[in-house]
Amino acid sequence: MSSRRSESGDRRREAVYIDGEWVKSTGPLRDVVSPASLQPIGCAPDGTAADMDRAVAAARRTFDEGAWSGLPVAERIRYLERASELYAARAAELADLITAEMGSPITFSQKAQGPIAQHVLTYFIQLGKQFEVEQARKGLSLPALVVHDPSGVVAAIAPWNYPQALLLMKIAPALVAGCTVVAKPSPETAIDGLVLAEIFDEAGLPPGVLNVVPADREAGEHLVSHPGVDRVAFTGSTQAGRRIAEICGRDLRRCTLELGGKSAALILDDADVELTMEGLRDYAFRNSGQTCTNQTRILVPRSRRQEFTDALCDMVSSMKVGDPTDSTTEIGPMVSERQRERVEGYIGIGRSEGARIAVGGGRPAGLDTGWYVEPTVFVDVDNSMRIAREEIFGPVVGVIPYDDDAAAIAIANDSDYGLAAGVWSSDSERAVGVAKQLKAGLLLVNGQGGSFDAPFGGFRQSGIGRECGIEGLLAYTETKQLPLL
Repeated sequence: MSSRRSESGDRRREAVYIDGEWVKSTGPLRDVVSPASLQPIGCAPDGTAADMDRAVAAARRTFDEGAWSGLPVAERIRYLERASELYAARAAELADLITAEMGSPITFSQKAQGPIAQHVLTYFIQLGKQFEVEQARKGLSLPALVVHDPSGVVAAIAPWNYPQALLLMKIAPALVAGCTVVAKPSPETAIDGLVLAEIFDEAGLPPGVLNVVPADREAGEHLVSHPGVDRVAFTGSTQAGRRIAEICGRDLRRCTLELGGKSAALILDDADVELTMEGLRDYAFRNSGQTCTNQTRILVPRSRRQEFTDALCDMVSSMKVGDPTDSTTEIGPMVSERQRERVEGYIGIGRSEGARIAVGGGRPAGLDTGWYVEPTVFVDVDNSMRIAREEIFGPVVGVIPYDDDAAAIAIANDSDYGLAAGVWSSDSERAVGVAKQLKAGLLLVNGQGGSFDAPFGGFRQSGIGRECGIEGLLAYTETKQLPLL
């Protein structure tokens, strides 16, 4: 069956990708609806447990027969290099598609959604060229040969906010390591997930190496619990991550979980106001607030509280909310009605807790169609409030004052999460010193940081394991030792 890519711009996808073939799903077709216009922009299959069974069977057979895992790393990389070339040719198309699917502002999609995903793929290709499957170790004990075998069949599950990059952060290292993959894109961004399958199919990947089945949580849970799966790689909410960890724990199945965050921006008392606000325009509201690393707890020195608060309010008030296809739009719609209800629910919670809205708090005027919400600034926020402790996943920030650096560090670390944080200061050495005391996996200093060469992941309820860096590749291997003879 065709993937229905009959012409440029065709956004109907009527088949799932299993065992190197486009096959009819046992589930219905689902409209993919624009969160801006509320009109269908295409359709994709709604995968089922039966589809997952077929996909896992294909991945299992291919892995066990060695059709992929038995290839030298260099040969596997040649397939990925071809996929990377094909991806580059469709990166602009994918950026436009993601904007249509989930409302990411087009300017952001063009610089982040497509290009970052492309960079993830090329990064793991280059890392794979340096990867030593066998390593001789001669140290303090007996000499040994360390061998990195591929883990097996990987279930790769990605959310809708960065659908390409977060899926490729799992698929690319898994394929380099020699694993086979069953990928489950989110229903909201199912079409771009199937475009990714088209790219790998055109690259000539052997049947069963990569299987792509968009599906909802029920089918996803079936995939996670499937006895034919050796490792699960998941990005999503902490609530969903707990459920996946519970399922994997029953069989001691390996898992990598990149979950939620409630990141702090520590604005030190020597920070430049203008430069800090310019940075927070991005790092607090990236992707319309739908980014797990966004710095939504804005910690300001009490001595400059009013100055920074006024500047923040001015900056947020100036942000353009609107049509995500407009290149001047900074805040697009929430991905769905349910997501907007969640954000608005937290705005109501903030009010009830005694926090005060300084900017926003409602729906933008003139945007009656679409799941829009105003970017919102809360003041009079205490770190014990729910709006300071729970992930909202929308364009909502809270200003929290502190007395000195030690107090700021304590507030930032007083969280159930630990995914990311940022420090803003005119003294880089001082900022780095503060950042080193924060309990978070990704630390930015004046907006700088975030290398793919370094591991990414969180402390506490922000997840288990790491993606990217050599750590992100080794996650898809099992290590064994032999005597070095």
